[in-house]
Amino acid sequence: MVGLFIAITLLFPVLAALALAFDLIRLVTGHSRFVAIRLTIVGWVYLAAEVVGIAALAVVWLATGGGRMRRPFTGGTYAIQRWWAGTLFSVIRRLFGLRVEVEGSEVVAPGPIHVFMRHASIIDNLLPSALITAPHRIKLRYVLKRELLSDPALDIAGSRLPNYFVDRAGGGASEVASVQELGMGLGSDEGVLIYPEGTRFTPERREQALARLEEKDPGWIGRARQLTTVLPPRPGGPLALLDVTPPADVVIAAHVGLDGFSHIRKILDGGLVGGTIRVRFQRYAFDSIPTEQQGRVAWLYDRWAEVDAWIQNA
Repeated sequence: MVGLFIAITLLFPVLAALALAFDLIRLVTGHSRFVAIRLTIVGWVYLAAEVVGIAALAVVWLATGGGRMRRPFTGGTYAIQRWWAGTLFSVIRRLFGLRVEVEGSEVVAPGPIHVFMRHASIIDNLLPSALITAPHRIKLRYVLKRELLSDPALDIAGSRLPNYFVDRAGGGASEVASVQELGMGLGSDEGVLIYPEGTRFTPERREQALARLEEKDPGWIGRARQLTTVLPPRPGGPLALLDVTPPADVVIAAHVGLDGFSHIRKILDGGLVGGTIRVRFQRYAFDSIPTEQQGRVAWLYDRWAEVDAWIQNA
């Protein structure tokens, strides 16, 4: 990663010139957003954040006796994680001229909370740190896909902290049990974040999810087909969190404005430039959630139907 950062830094003038040339060619065809040069800068900032993050994580490890001083070791890692995500989100926000509107921020704190968040973009992974951890000092434990361990800084920090990286290919009861274990013993400044859809929304993935649900759990296919801008929620992980002790309220985190940006090639079309990201937080007391399994699945579908309706009207 350090070698790649050095190489990209040395080649940056050439890469920037090529990106500008690409943008000028696209300008002739009606694409006037100059996205390639923005993405080139974001790529360099990402590599810089990786290198600085890895170095900072090494310093924290050394300063805490190889991690034996647990409190400063964990606290320092959380601070670096917050800086890493905040830096990337701030740069993307400024380069693309994004506006962020947040509704219901006041209901996020205090913990413990379980955050059920919509997933639609490669960018919305940064929203929890920017809008929950940074302003409210809620230390989140993340349920993430195992593929993200290929990111070195995320691998090191994520493996130090209480997170769980799900093997989506494996699945099964053991994965659900590990998610449940992650939610145990939360304090008043802690929470768990999970994406109930399991992956980013695209129309193609919606069709795949409906086909899978019709085969494995057809009783909910009617409710699932009514959802048009979100994927049907996978109840395994979310419902497992509702069984932990002590119990925690649920915060539903909906967002709109990042739809259609599930891959870099879609961002190149320029729709992200000058856009508005709207985020809505709604909190549900644990006592208001049904206690039996089928009732909880129905409750989760009700919440996702509300997210779907809000997105369509936003």
